[in-house]
Amino acid sequence: MDHPRLAERPRLRGALHLLGFIVAAAAGPILVAATGWRWPVAVYAASLALMLGVSAAYHRGPWSPAVRRWWQRADHAAIFVFIAGTYTPLGAIAMPASSGHPLLAVVWVGAALGVLRALAWPHAPRWIAASLYVVLGWSMVIALPAVLRATGAPVLAVILGGGAAYTIGAIIYALRWPDPWPKTFGYHEVFHGLTLVAAVLHFGAIVRLAA
Repeated sequence: MDHPRLAERPRLRGALHLLGFIVAAAAGPILVAATGWRWPVAVYAASLALMLGVSAAYHRGPWSPAVRRWWQRADHAAIFVFIAGTYTPLGAIAMPASSGHPLLAVVWVGAALGVLRALAWPHAPRWIAASLYVVLGWSMVIALPAVLRATGAPVLAVILGGGAAYTIGAIIYALRWPDPWPKTFGYHEVFHGLTLVAAVLHFGAIVRLAA
């Protein structure tokens, strides 16, 4: 029997991130083994698998209310870790230390503060959580000229495309709209789908950077 809280959710809630976790868990080690930049790529691959795995567990599991609240905190915290993890290859591989290391410091400090927010204030309004994700995710604009010089226009365009997909997803999450098929594939599934689109784009960019 489904837990009552789970039964209210669309049937595909968490399914996309479960599929993404399976792919990320398989592709991540291959990417790490194929590059000479082991630790930055490993941080990225681990953060991607963490975000997708925790999300899938939170959204698919028939948890009790108390356990579900714990998973919710972990889910929101993992997103901040993933944002910083995605920046790690960019700052450590593509950019010179003079600009890459300060960018990573800003992003990881921001991620740590975001994790604390997720753990200490788990029921913050959706717009606050979504805004924090977007602000941290777009923090590279403070070093955009250096990022462009380091990556080149094609890779930067892919990175920006992924950022746009994440941003649109965050807006949909905050608005809870569009909600196409509430019993099967609702607004949250649209958000998760855009997350996967962005993750694929950024994975491709990191493959190019680490090659």
